[in-house]
Amino acid sequence: MEPSPEQSPHHAYPDHWEADVVLRDGGTARIRPITTDDAERLVSFYEQVSDESKYYRFFAPYPRLSDRDVHRFTHHDYVDRVGLAVTIGGEFIGTVRYDRINDQGRPASAPADEAEVAFLVQDAHQGRGVASALLEHIAAVARERGIRRFAAEVLPANNKMIKVFRDAGYTQRRSFEDGSVHLTLDLEPTEKSLAVQRGREQRAEARSVQRLLAPGSVAVIGTGRTPGGVGRTVLRNLLAAGFTGRTYAVNRAFDEGLATLDGVPAHRSLGEIDEQVDLAVIAVPAHRVPEAVADCGEHGVQGLVVLSAGYAERGSAGRELQRELVRQARSYGMRIIGPNAFGIINTAESVRLNASLAPESPARGRIGLFTQSGAIGIALLSGLHRRGAGLSSFISAGNRADVSGNDFLQYSFEDQDTDVALLYLESLGNPRKFTRLARRTAAVKPVVVVKGARHSGTNPPGHAVPVSRIPDATVSALMRQAGVIRVDTVTEMVDAGLLLAGQPLPAGPRVAILGNSESLGLLTYDACLAEGLRPRPPRDLTTAASPQDFRDALAEALADGTCDAVIVTAIPWVGENGEAETGDGEVLAAALRGAAAGGPAKPVAVVHVEIGGLAEALAAASSTAAPRTRPTTLAAQPSGPPAATTAPTPTEPATVEAAGTAGTAGTEEAAGTEEAEGTEPPARPGRIPAYPAAERAVRALAEAVKYAQWRRQAATPGKVPEFLDETTDEPGAAALIETLLGAAPDPRGRPLTHDEARELLGRYGIPVRPTLPAPDPGAAVAAAARLGYPVALKTTAPHLRHRADLGGVRLDLTDEDALRRAYAEVTELLGKPAELLPVVQSMAPRGVDTVVRASIDAAAGAVLSFGLAGAPSELLGDTAHRLVPATDRDAAELIRSIKAAPVLFGWRGSAPVDTPALEELLLRLSRLVDDHPEVVSVALEPVVVAPQGLTVLGASVRLAPPPPRGDLGPRRLPNY
Repeated sequence: MEPSPEQSPHHAYPDHWEADVVLRDGGTARIRPITTDDAERLVSFYEQVSDESKYYRFFAPYPRLSDRDVHRFTHHDYVDRVGLAVTIGGEFIGTVRYDRINDQGRPASAPADEAEVAFLVQDAHQGRGVASALLEHIAAVARERGIRRFAAEVLPANNKMIKVFRDAGYTQRRSFEDGSVHLTLDLEPTEKSLAVQRGREQRAEARSVQRLLAPGSVAVIGTGRTPGGVGRTVLRNLLAAGFTGRTYAVNRAFDEGLATLDGVPAHRSLGEIDEQVDLAVIAVPAHRVPEAVADCGEHGVQGLVVLSAGYAERGSAGRELQRELVRQARSYGMRIIGPNAFGIINTAESVRLNASLAPESPARGRIGLFTQSGAIGIALLSGLHRRGAGLSSFISAGNRADVSGNDFLQYSFEDQDTDVALLYLESLGNPRKFTRLARRTAAVKPVVVVKGARHSGTNPPGHAVPVSRIPDATVSALMRQAGVIRVDTVTEMVDAGLLLAGQPLPAGPRVAILGNSESLGLLTYDACLAEGLRPRPPRDLTTAASPQDFRDALAEALADGTCDAVIVTAIPWVGENGEAETGDGEVLAAALRGAAAGGPAKPVAVVHVEIGGLAEALAAASSTAAPRTRPTTLAAQPSGPPAATTAPTPTEPATVEAAGTAGTAGTEEAAGTEEAEGTEPPARPGRIPAYPAAERAVRALAEAVKYAQWRRQAATPGKVPEFLDETTDEPGAAALIETLLGAAPDPRGRPLTHDEARELLGRYGIPVRPTLPAPDPGAAVAAAARLGYPVALKTTAPHLRHRADLGGVRLDLTDEDALRRAYAEVTELLGKPAELLPVVQSMAPRGVDTVVRASIDAAAGAVLSFGLAGAPSELLGDTAHRLVPATDRDAAELIRSIKAAPVLFGWRGSAPVDTPALEELLLRLSRLVDDHPEVVSVALEPVVVAPQGLTVLGASVRLAPPPPRGDLGPRRLPNY
């Protein structure tokens, strides 16, 4: 909303303070600055507030606002006096204001850094988290305007408001003065305040998705009068699934006399429906959608599924229509799935919702599925159905204008019916938030992701989100760091999902292979080696093996403490006449299930070739499996390999248990004691996944092994060593950065000179070996005399930097004659000194040349990277990445995760280098970039890591005004 001409001209309307937020009950509201045009809204709002709430606000009966009050509460300078309002449908439901004050509590201007704050929320909307959301936003506004503390006077009986302040997580002081509680809040964010904010965000966003997936009533707007068409298809699917709530057909073209359609009430508009409608499925042409949304908003609909196409997928004009659709829906407090969506499904017995175009609702299961593509959604539903897998929920978000994969992660984290979350994503609207949510969700249940549009550098049509410029390999590494199982295809997603949903997590990489085909066993063995697993030699049961032989062999393998998982291979039996027999798949399936159920809890997968009915029989027993048992906490084991782990419960962020000795899988016999009170035995294996190829089964198992290892490590997260606090000069670095950027920094930033970079890095304990310019041979000799022989002569022209292969680097020059000869050779070979920009540097101890970088991507955030120096590593993309801030564990994993890591650890008899020094360097650089977001890129190249210590030979640093950090600000929904 723009201010009127009366608004103070020297303080422009701060439109960046406007935000859509999700409230505690899952509904949305808009927060914006109050303007002079809001007088009537303010009066109307105040009239709807109870006398008790007015008394709490003004400490006295205050039945109505005077004209002077209205003027004061609607005229702000947006610096010393600020008012924010929460609106739904354009009307106020809550307000907050602050007034800057001095030490005596009187009105003041900057540099006074304290303000008095006061809230008022309509009684009908109290308990929805309105005041908490307002406090987050007014605190952010105050910090922006240089205010560091809030003061508030609250009546002792106003427990709700006291609780809002107390629970916010800010550092606060409380006293009782003159019959009221005096509160002072320090507005600097704390770990607690950030945790509170994110916890509220998680619960609210999860609730907003839950309201969409579990409505009490559904109206299909645009239901055709004749069979066929999108709306009529959705209505048919709702009825076929047995939706437990009320269903309505809505179409303004219905005849007035039409009472029912397909057995459900038929209406021309929502206004004709006497009862509350929770969810509306909109299936009308795009030009009629605004009318339908307005009808929904005016009649209290809580959420929308918009199947209509013709939006951002059609170009810029459609994108603007899409943005207006989101603005309109949110103004009424509604969230949207779509537009151009395929629909949603919830298989819970209490809901049975199929508000989609899928003709058949999937069986009930433990897998949650989110997709940004209707076509991929159809393929995934079909693939899961063919393999007997059930779903807990399904969302096909289409253009993903509002509800996104992040919202689905929030919901999946809390949903007790979901054990595994599968996501097909084509764009990441907020990568920082995605990795944060994925890490938290992956700590309690697997998250499997396929990322489409990986290499195009642009977003798919319809996805109006920021484009990340970091390579796909970096995105993959960051997902792995967050515990996400990143796969390349939807087939691999289904393969992994089936194993993770039906089997316990493996305790390690040791795999037993058994079956009735030696060749198929060898293929499986080779595939295990290729995926980094540790297979035992295959056990050949011969083609004469009976189902009982399979059962006995599987039971023996599961009981063996030297294996963590079992892959069973099976081919049809060969009869006496030499012809293949398909055998009884159900009998074999029963045998395998029996062995798995009776043995220790370890994952089992089956590779089969043309055995009729086997896959179906293996899947049949578990599509409605009960939730997983509650896991116990991680216990460090004194010896022996860790046993298989139970899958997590969705209700507790519990950790993977590594219990018992080899072969006992965490049973009470292994521990030698009775189970601890409140724990349960490990979950028995559920459905046994079957695969038509060994490579697919092994790849799924390998992903489960890596995920289980991540879970064990995540149970004891890494730390930032304390020595960094003692050896860094954060204030000095901040002052230096402020000086280097200047009072009016260029938004594009500026590179630092060699000396400036050395000084800044030195503040964080990162010494850079000095270089001296050598514009002529005499200057080179003088520089060498100053630095001391032996020296190196290097060209620093951009086209020659770090290209020793072109002859621009000469090493181990031990005296003046050698230096002069090298100078002449380089200039004769490559050009004039003015073009080459030669420098002289003292020699460093021999070691392995590496490259350490840190950069800030606008979408993903700060990223720390490591690799070996040189063309081979560059060409092969052998670089590892981690998000900043990095912990000691991140640093250790970073240097060990590149393919060329053996070079650092004594490959082919060479001396191992000082990797602890390298880890320390990574941590120091991570700390620098995390402390100072103005440092937008750093490249340390080369970093020579010797057997003792390391040397940074080159450094380039770029400063720029810090990019916005939406993940640290108050809660808000993105505007795409």
